[in-house]
Amino acid sequence: MAKVTVDYDKCDGGDCGECADVCPMEVLVLEGDKIVIKNPEDCSLCEVCMDVCPQECVNVEDD
Repeated sequence: MAKVTVDYDKCDGGDCGECADVCPMEVLVLEGDKIVIKNPEDCSLCEVCMDVCPQECVNVEDD
């Protein structure tokens, strides 16, 4: 299972939302103005969210 984390101190949340836009498994979703991790067990470890994050606050690791 994947371990997905977001560094909320650096994350722009609703002002950005790039990670939620590109996540094919909808693990990262935008709720209000915050990125929320939903069902990390569905993560395919594609790491696209990490690639698009301008603040480098998303991390995906194989658990």
